[in-house]
Amino acid sequence: MSNEIMKKLPEDVIIYILLRFSVKSLLRFKFISKSWYTLIQSWRFKNIHINGTTTTNNEFIILSRSFKKTQGFKNVLSINSSRDHNDLVLLDLDLPYLNFTRGFNELVGPCNGLIVLTDNDVIILFNPATRNYMSLPPSPFVCQKGFHRSFKGGIGFGFDSIGNDYKFVRISEVFLDAYWGPEKQEKKVEVYDLCINSWRDVNADMDQQFPSVFSNPSFEIFHHGIFHWYGKRDRIYVILCFDISTEIFHIMNMPDSCNVFDGKCYSLTVLNRLLTLICYPSSNNDLNQHTMDIWIMMEYNVHHSWTKMYIIKPFPIEFPLTTWRDHLLLLQSKSGLLISYDLNSNQVKEFDLHAYPKSLRVIVFKESLISIPKRGP
Repeated sequence: MSNEIMKKLPEDVIIYILLRFSVKSLLRFKFISKSWYTLIQSWRFKNIHINGTTTTNNEFIILSRSFKKTQGFKNVLSINSSRDHNDLVLLDLDLPYLNFTRGFNELVGPCNGLIVLTDNDVIILFNPATRNYMSLPPSPFVCQKGFHRSFKGGIGFGFDSIGNDYKFVRISEVFLDAYWGPEKQEKKVEVYDLCINSWRDVNADMDQQFPSVFSNPSFEIFHHGIFHWYGKRDRIYVILCFDISTEIFHIMNMPDSCNVFDGKCYSLTVLNRLLTLICYPSSNNDLNQHTMDIWIMMEYNVHHSWTKMYIIKPFPIEFPLTTWRDHLLLLQSKSGLLISYDLNSNQVKEFDLHAYPKSLRVIVFKESLISIPKRGP
């Protein structure tokens, strides 16, 4: 379509046309003319683009996996380069600063196409579509002498629609002397605000005992403006919730049949835009005695609306990773293989992708033009 014809079209029509293109194409289109550059860079167009990609056909996968080397681990970050609904074609990202050499690596998000990568010491805010990223400044908190800090708690990344800001939250535990000692632990809650590029403390007080949060894959989900973590309090499994706007904690109960004696582990995800709890057998237990159950909360924050939607025959997995296209459950097998389970057809598919056991991390995201500030740590 020639530039002269495009000049005669109303802006709303141009936007409708541009929304059909990938982020990669839109980044090239910015340089066609000054008016296109202004339009594509505008906050209005970026918001329309985010809200306009509502189908699962626009979903991409970013995946982190580790390999055992003679001198430790090597982590690789990959993204699928195919829109094929039935297969994954992964392209390793050539971003040296993001390919951590440490053995423990987490992906957090997504939110508006942005994700966070962290190995606890380093925290990176990253847009996979534009390859734009920044390193968050280190937290100013330092343990006093004789105390130790564990990061095996809740982490989360989301957008505060009231404050119009992106936030990263981290829950850690501070111990006196040895980590595994009997001493009382203190919860430390920190929030990073992107707009002011700084950390601050948040009150972790609750009416009752603060739960211990598990750091399993898929243990965190950002849904309805609230972070959700799977945890335990007084030998009872619960979901710890943190409102990103009010910054207040509260507890959500799991289905009544989910308890510490059922021999299962738990993961949180979103399926068909509903909060979902996956109950799966521990890899240490006899698989023949346990099924994988999927519970969906049909009405948010209404306990009696928990409904067991799927009962899946057991097969050897380490843990669930995420859901894809609203009917595929992605998991890591005991051998380190990436597999999928189709909730509609009950079919299991193996992908030609291996990783060190328990090292796979997967996020399903939609492309975004949201820019990340160019800041140093």
